[in-house]
Amino acid sequence: MLGVGQKFPAFSLKATVSLEKGKEFADITGDSYPGKWKCYFFWPMDFTFVCPTEIAEFGRMNKEFADRDCQILGGSTDSQFVHLAWRKDHADLKDLPFPMLADVKHELSSALGILDPGAGVCQRAVFLVDPDHVIRFVMVTDLSVGRNTKEVLRVLDALQTDELCPCNWEKGQETLKV
Repeated sequence: MLGVGQKFPAFSLKATVSLEKGKEFADITGDSYPGKWKCYFFWPMDFTFVCPTEIAEFGRMNKEFADRDCQILGGSTDSQFVHLAWRKDHADLKDLPFPMLADVKHELSSALGILDPGAGVCQRAVFLVDPDHVIRFVMVTDLSVGRNTKEVLRVLDALQTDELCPCNWEKGQETLKV
């Protein structure tokens, strides 16, 4: 699996971006959001149980990430058509404010090293990537355990200070002085 300090792989994927007829899909690349931080998060598969709780929570927290100049991008190995059907079917996913990447060829998830060897789907991975495409944070949880989106935001805040942040540091607190 790729880790901190490594470059996030270049990619070009279809994504579900809207429920509006004729505007459902877009092509997204690693260069689609120049100058921004990116929060990439992956889930095992659509139409499951833990996944929509995480996706919906990232959606609810989208403004907080955007306020930090960070674009959220979610994804799985499901197609853009499956993502669209799931968004139409699940009340918590109808108004998502971020793209759902469709890694149907498993190219990005393979390059990241996050394909679960047993299940053949994406692991629950999160990557915070700086504007220079450098991975600055990685978190992976078991397929059965959802993530803490507030912790991802806390780490983004810490990374953006460019200072030393102690354990449990939160935005607004003092950083460490050497």
